[in-house]
Amino acid sequence: QVQPVESGGGLVQAGGSLRLSCATSTIIFSISRMGWYRQAPGQQRELVATITNTGSTNYADSVKGRFTISRDSAKNTVYLQMDSLKPEDTAVYYCNSAWGANNYWGQGTQVTVSS
Repeated sequence: QVQPVESGGGLVQAGGSLRLSCATSTIIFSISRMGWYRQAPGQQRELVATITNTGSTNYADSVKGRFTISRDSAKNTVYLQMDSLKPEDTAVYYCNSAWGANNYWGQGTQVTVSS
């Protein structure tokens, strides 16, 4: 299996928190840059956060200080901890694994933040 599988989406009130999970295979996880992207209604997919297999992270300015991406090698899983959620965070969140020219996407998980 090379396609990432996301979970953890749901409905939350503004100011609340959610943790998204993305699982993939051991080999893919060990060599890939993992990332979270999101697509809001009527908008293009955008980068949220990435983490390399050496632990380097990158965040979109809109989520810095609120979201944290992390890896768990024992579970071949990448997480996105989302705190202080805002209605504008509402989107389908997609997990991505990338190495070299390879790119694999999950099916997405819906995150809805109410006012």
